[in-house]
Amino acid sequence: MIEIKDLPILHGKVPLRVATGHFATNHSHINYYIDITYQKTRLSEAKESAHQLVSHFVNNTPVDTILCLDGTAVLGTCVAEELTKSGFRTINQHQSIYVLEPEYNANSQIIFRDNVQPMICNKHVLILMASVTTGFTAKRSVEAIEYYGGHVAGIAAIYRAVDEVAGYPVRSNYSVKDLPDYASYDYHDCPYCKRGRKIDALVNSFGYSIL
Repeated sequence: MIEIKDLPILHGKVPLRVATGHFATNHSHINYYIDITYQKTRLSEAKESAHQLVSHFVNNTPVDTILCLDGTAVLGTCVAEELTKSGFRTINQHQSIYVLEPEYNANSQIIFRDNVQPMICNKHVLILMASVTTGFTAKRSVEAIEYYGGHVAGIAAIYRAVDEVAGYPVRSNYSVKDLPDYASYDYHDCPYCKRGRKIDALVNSFGYSIL
């Protein structure tokens, strides 16, 4: 059993919950598991997280669509409401913000069906993620939006370990500065593996599975 604790540093009213150990993601091995379950599922925390997140944006960039990765649709809806209250512009004819979840094909590539492509093509799309650690998933999202004719309005997350992806700054409530000893390793070069320490859990955007 891994022990999840609130981070002592608090930005706003919602804490960042973390666990230390040896964890494996799809792309790397990491020494912290960032638990963003409640920011994604509990309405009160999602609203507060959205309020804090939107404060990092400058409202001279229009946002038409929020692409919600990592199961962040509840958070994305709250972000859309905050953007609307904060006076962010849209360029779509409905003067409203679309909240959209991606679909993946058999090769794990993001695809958009014909009926939702108008929400992407020629629209300013904000990429919303639970966390941006390696930047791999965020980069794939940028490529998908551009492929379908959209414009990336920015990248937002509750937690980030990188400052930018594909030339776009990543805005977040918490960052690696709040976890100065956070580390991400290629599995070939993982010091825990080299020392023979077993993996504590497999982790992804949905949570963790103890081994």
